[in-house]
Amino acid sequence: MTPLSPDPFNGVLLVDKPSGPTSHDVVHKIRRTFKIEKVGHGGTLDPNATGLLIILLGKGTKFSDAIMGSDKSYSGMMRLGRTTSTQDCDGETIEERPFEHITREQAAAEMAKLVGDIYQTPPMVSAVKIEGVPLYKLARKGQEVERKPRFVHIYRYELMDWAPPLVSISVDCTKGTYVRTLAHDVGQALGCGACLDTLKRTKSGAFKIEDALAFDDILKLTPAQLADRVIPIARLVSMVKK
Repeated sequence: MTPLSPDPFNGVLLVDKPSGPTSHDVVHKIRRTFKIEKVGHGGTLDPNATGLLIILLGKGTKFSDAIMGSDKSYSGMMRLGRTTSTQDCDGETIEERPFEHITREQAAAEMAKLVGDIYQTPPMVSAVKIEGVPLYKLARKGQEVERKPRFVHIYRYELMDWAPPLVSISVDCTKGTYVRTLAHDVGQALGCGACLDTLKRTKSGAFKIEDALAFDDILKLTPAQLADRVIPIARLVSMVKK
């Protein structure tokens, strides 16, 4: 594939990430497929998470901090009755408890208690670094270390649908919030345990999932078609708070 002038590839590309690949996998594939030298992303999604992944191209990488620092919105499913090592469905089951006695009103009430300013302890299986080492690498060795709680703000944590053990949720929050920890904490408060079953990022700052293109479809584009999908620097300046 013959690369175009790099000018059309200065900006951001909105990708609808499927479950499976890491955020780095998406970056690497786009860089290699379209032969773009500078490619990054504006906020990691866990491999099993789906939805809006903002890909930074060329001079768009200069907006990394501003985009990563923006507020986020998610939809997902919380599974009652199961506690895992990672606080999501991919982890090893630590405990299973009865959940049938839990009511929708009880779950909604515990979710409401987490709205506002809270301190959240990052899960061991996360990219947070302790003395330069990501926590997930320590977790793989069976180590658990003390983590400092992080201050986050939850604008909205709403119960959308009730079909236990699955509970549909919607979250608006600041950067650095772990939605799987929100699910875990609700489960602990209810006494039945819970983990995050699915997660989809629907919004990041001014960028919305409705404007993103599926990752597999992006890889089928020609360089010219890809360039048409790129939000240029001139538009980014008005969309991103620097």
